[in-house]
Amino acid sequence: QVQLVESGGGLVEAGGSLRLSCAASGAILRINRMGWYRQAPGKSRELVASLAMAGGSTNYADSVMGRFIISADVAERRIYLQMNSLKPEDTAVYYCNAIRPSGYGVNTDYWGQGTLVTVSS
Repeated sequence: QVQLVESGGGLVEAGGSLRLSCAASGAILRINRMGWYRQAPGKSRELVASLAMAGGSTNYADSVMGRFIISADVAERRIYLQMNSLKPEDTAVYYCNAIRPSGYGVNTDYWGQGTLVTVSS
């Protein structure tokens, strides 16, 4: 099992910055990808950014490209999301995600409890 704990959410004015952190614990060695998702009220959960533990390849949602940066301490399986130039539409609960193979070609997704980011206009 993998446990994920996020921190760093809060209230910020439009144009400001926040940094989210996510720490993984438990069976972390086989985690091969980690990322951030978000869910705004009345909307589906969407990918914000993700990062491969091996090689460090990243991908970002178009809406955050150039404003958000995902990074990681691979050995610790800890990831960060630096959010700059925040907009009111970035307001959401942000969830940390980790993917770990569970055998037989199946991957298991793990989720944190979420951290609220509120951007005021």
